[in-house]
Amino acid sequence: MKTASNNIKHIKFQRDILETRMLHIGFGAFHRAHQALITHETVMVDGSDWGICEVNLFGGEELIRSLRAQDHLYTVLEKGAESVQPKVIGSVVESLHPTFDGISAILEKMAEPQVAIVSMTITEKGYCADPATGQFNPQNPLIQHDLQHPDAPTSAIGCIVASLRLRKERGLPPFTVMSCDNVQENGHVARQSILGFAELLDGDLASWIREQVTFPCTMVDRIVPAATPETLAEIEQATGVYDPCGIACEPFRQWVIEDNFVNGRPNWNLAGAEFVSNVVPFEEMKLRMLNGSHSFLAYLGYLGGYAHIADTMTNPAYRQAALELMLNEQAPTLNMPVGTDLDGYAQQLIARFTNPSLKHQTWQIAMDGSQKLPQRMVDSVLFHLKNGSDYRHLALGIAGWMRYVSGKGENGEVIDVRDPLFHRFQAIYAELGLSSKVVKPLLAIESIFGTELPQHNGFVDAVTQAYEQLLTYGSRHCVAAL
Repeated sequence: MKTASNNIKHIKFQRDILETRMLHIGFGAFHRAHQALITHETVMVDGSDWGICEVNLFGGEELIRSLRAQDHLYTVLEKGAESVQPKVIGSVVESLHPTFDGISAILEKMAEPQVAIVSMTITEKGYCADPATGQFNPQNPLIQHDLQHPDAPTSAIGCIVASLRLRKERGLPPFTVMSCDNVQENGHVARQSILGFAELLDGDLASWIREQVTFPCTMVDRIVPAATPETLAEIEQATGVYDPCGIACEPFRQWVIEDNFVNGRPNWNLAGAEFVSNVVPFEEMKLRMLNGSHSFLAYLGYLGGYAHIADTMTNPAYRQAALELMLNEQAPTLNMPVGTDLDGYAQQLIARFTNPSLKHQTWQIAMDGSQKLPQRMVDSVLFHLKNGSDYRHLALGIAGWMRYVSGKGENGEVIDVRDPLFHRFQAIYAELGLSSKVVKPLLAIESIFGTELPQHNGFVDAVTQAYEQLLTYGSRHCVAAL
């Protein structure tokens, strides 16, 4: 079998001029197929020197080993409904991991003068914030560790603050902190957590960060399923190269960026990104219409026996429910710039979800629901309660989440629920069993549902009724009944 290190050598720009001007925390599937790819295409156009150093703080050791073994080159396979296109990505020039290199080497790299941006794809959990409020949570175990060991942090928040302290002490300019996670107003969430942690350590440092560092918000969009052995085999078939770092994705991509950089940035607009003054409307559009319907399909699709999102779309009832959720219950909650075609956006999303070439697992999308529901569904429900409008798809989606986190499928099979609050869900189900009695205790989890919704009898009744119907009839029947 040929290996990537021997074969992935032919790219169209001079990699030797690239240097680490951007350090990214979280070398996961999405980043490989999105920011790193767009940076690659940008430097191919303008010949700039924006190279990336990749950092994984937790896990991913084998991925970093493989990346180093193939000279930091890897493949992205863009899979349309009818054709595939492999791309070799050359924007990554370095990689670091605390297991191999030590945390001090990572902090020193972040403190190097030419590093102008530190970006992140660390998931909602990585910001050590309360998901309901977005406020920094000083009691987070990672933060508690980093407060005791500020020179040897483990969290992304701790590493950023420690490296900014080094830059301040050495009289170096700051870097921009850029979140690329699906978190509403992600730049503000990053800023609050970083300033919150810095305040606990050093008030002068916190003041310097507040005055000097910028935290642009971004909206990112591309469907990137987790890599499987089948994915890697398909990449090898398309390229003749076995690439353990390879990833497959859809052709569509979107990146909307608040143009607020303190120390320079790549011209990502040359590769299709859009710089704007206010990202929030685009974030909400994506979080509610795309991510909200994705979560709806993930919970109810998994319970209905569908392994992948594209599988759910073969059922006309699921397809119609997703479209109606987008247009009737999510789009009305948005405040978009004049001329935004939300109907066209919804139709585009349906086409993307239907792409049979993407094996995007419902189980994968269902992960960490406690962190995702506030932005994807709860905020929209609050809008409808205020305006007296219909939200039955959202009610069924929330009930579907409750049924999913029971850990037991509709045929009695065990569900591998991945969620930071899973032990709390387990305790509720252990006490009350698989019955609608769990609805009120689950709604009482303030970090997910806040304080208003559990007090609204109409909402509680709607979710309870949807949950009872799921238990009685199953998810496929309930979706069809919408």
